[in-house]
Amino acid sequence: MNVGILVFDEMELLDMAGPYEVFTTASRVHARTQPDGSQPLFTVVAIGRKVAAVRARAGLRVLADQPLDAHPPLDVAVVPGGVVDAELQHADVLDWIAAQRRSARVLASVCTGALLLAQAGVLDGLEATTHWEDLDALQTLRPAVRTVGGPRWVDQGAVITSAGISAGIDMSLHLVRRLHGPELALRTARQMDYDWTDTP
Repeated sequence: MNVGILVFDEMELLDMAGPYEVFTTASRVHARTQPDGSQPLFTVVAIGRKVAAVRARAGLRVLADQPLDAHPPLDVAVVPGGVVDAELQHADVLDWIAAQRRSARVLASVCTGALLLAQAGVLDGLEATTHWEDLDALQTLRPAVRTVGGPRWVDQGAVITSAGISAGIDMSLHLVRRLHGPELALRTARQMDYDWTDTP
């Protein structure tokens, strides 16, 4: 399965790196039970507006592997949060999110990434969550979204949103469970030495 994680200037690093670690660790753990030379369970790439470095919110540079307009079809597309004001104005980013809603098996957001999903019009009529400080902003930005505070993540089938930062790790482990089964999700959390909140 191909997992693509959007990267952009001022993203919250753990919003991106948490899901990246979950899916790559799940692949590594899964590979232990497979014949040598087997394809990885998840192939994870960072996707940006162009193949270039972006500067995360705390200053660390992250290199996008592939551009928005030239990457393999995704099974899972993840949109991190952070300071998203500039991204809310980028039509190519919003168009990409809308396209992933149509083509990917799952479109997911972490933290204020939900605002980008809302701006792209993919949350209308759905329940969604974000960081507790940004729930009002999400509701104001897109009144058609049924904003929910409290859960670590909200799974609406093809669209999943999660609350702040570390909730993205919980959501990603939930996705591993959904896409491959509970045993691998538990083994992945154990390998990461992570105390997984396995219910929303």
